Amino acid sequence: MAQGAACLAFEAKRGRTALGEVYQRDPLRFLFPRAGAGEPLTGALTTTSGGLVGGDRLDIRVRGGRGTAGRVMAQAAEKIYRTTGPEVSIGIRLQAEAGAWLEWLPQETIVFEAARLRRTTCVDVAAEARVLCGEMLAFGRAAMGERLTQGLVHEAWEVRRDGRLAWSDVLRLDRNLEGILQAPVCLDGARACASTIYVGADAPARLAWVREWTGRLADGAALRVSASCIGEVLVVRWLGRSGAALRRAYGRFWAEFRHQAAEYPPIMPRLWNI
Repeated sequence: MAQGAACLAFEAKRGRTALGEVYQRDPLRFLFPRAGAGEPLTGALTTTSGGLVGGDRLDIRVRGGRGTAGRVMAQAAEKIYRTTGPEVSIGIRLQAEAGAWLEWLPQETIVFEAARLRRTTCVDVAAEARVLCGEMLAFGRAAMGERLTQGLVHEAWEVRRDGRLAWSDVLRLDRNLEGILQAPVCLDGARACASTIYVGADAPARLAWVREWTGRLADGAALRVSASCIGEVLVVRWLGRSGAALRRAYGRFWAEFRHQAAEYPPIMPRLWNI
């Protein structure tokens, strides 16, 4: 059983964002690809074991220091393998201090048949900071025709704004996964789901644009997208009957949103397309 840990801090030095604390313990490792022109300093987080098995625990912490701009992304999709009992436990904590811009860009987490995943993401955003983050879940290995019938997916979020709880959410799929995934009142045949979460003082003003832009990406029952805003927390939900189609739409939206919100180039990093 792996007990991995990774900590990364972005610090302001001489008016520029630089790396502060970097700590990693197997099977987690940070890579630092060269950022493109106009892009923030970027760290890529990888799991060197090639996937996670029952009993594995990961602790991930990322901090954007005062006045910094940083991005952390997954190097590749994460795989959660079948288990006979123990859960995979992942704890993620994101912190953005005053004036910071912090991105947490996921790739898919692929949940295998009979896998058990418990993941909690806590986001602490100072009053003048902004965070763009999210997650993607793929239910089974689509290329192999795998469908989930048993297992556990427990995905929890907690967002604090200036120290106060602003939003929390839990998705829990347990036991009869096939029934939950197929039921019209639940996931209605979705093979993948995702969330995009933006925390910032400008979040309410961006809701109308987000609804209009994601409306162009939606494709009937094949790809459903909705957006809501709770205080200064903007939440976009995604449901797709094709994980690949959801991923493409998710990436298009992410690139355009960060361009609108922070004037970064409207493109995804090269690792996203590998």
